[in-house]
Amino acid sequence: MSTTILVTGGTGTLGRHVVPLLRAAGREVRVLSRRGGAPADGVEYVACDLIEGEGIDAALAGVGTVLHLAGGPKGDVVATRNLVRAAAGAGVKHLVYISVIGADRIPLGYFRAKAGAERAVAESGVPWTTLRAAQFHDLALTVAEKMGRLPVVPALGGLRWQPVDARDVAERLVELALGEAAGRVRDLAGPGVYGLHELVLDHVRARGGRRRPALPVRLPGRVGRAYRAGANLALDGADRGGRTWEAFLEERVGGGR
Repeated sequence: MSTTILVTGGTGTLGRHVVPLLRAAGREVRVLSRRGGAPADGVEYVACDLIEGEGIDAALAGVGTVLHLAGGPKGDVVATRNLVRAAAGAGVKHLVYISVIGADRIPLGYFRAKAGAERAVAESGVPWTTLRAAQFHDLALTVAEKMGRLPVVPALGGLRWQPVDARDVAERLVELALGEAAGRVRDLAGPGVYGLHELVLDHVRARGGRRRPALPVRLPGRVGRAYRAGANLALDGADRGGRTWEAFLEERVGGGR
């Protein structure tokens, strides 16, 4: 069986950690991107447009395992359907997908798209594994940087995050990719739960910024109810990453709580 592993999204936040781990495990790695590129560090880069379906068959030639990490604000379900259809035709033996905790419980477009992509993977006919993870520390930092510029930090009632380090997710995904298909596995979240405004204020303090007041704001409607119920959290029965938000903030900014 081929040892070549195709990674979609291999140049993104998660993929930049996954690809070196696969190489360290002795696997041949092919990274799919829209523009392709010259081989580097033993990694092959191939051009492909998943949404348009262009170049998928060539990218899958000789591939035994696919790690589908690519995602975006639009087109996730279409891209995933195109990928899994081609993977089934190419005889891929294992398809690993990264999703998000609460994919089937949060009534927002991003989560619905992830749930739709999960279904496409499960119905593909290819042996599959899906890991749902919490939001990455990197996203928490981006949000905190933007909200931290406001004179008053909105404290969105009930909106809690359980951010996880992308390196912890990468390590788990590589472990799954090198094993047998396992269906949906235990969720992976970070070790701590925070109100979103707490993450923002942590970042402000780490930057040495002035103290900011927090303004309580109630999230309305179904979205608010879902977040207040913790539908985006994995409080029980989930695996926990070991790298904390505070440690990540110290690495990237310096400081923290």
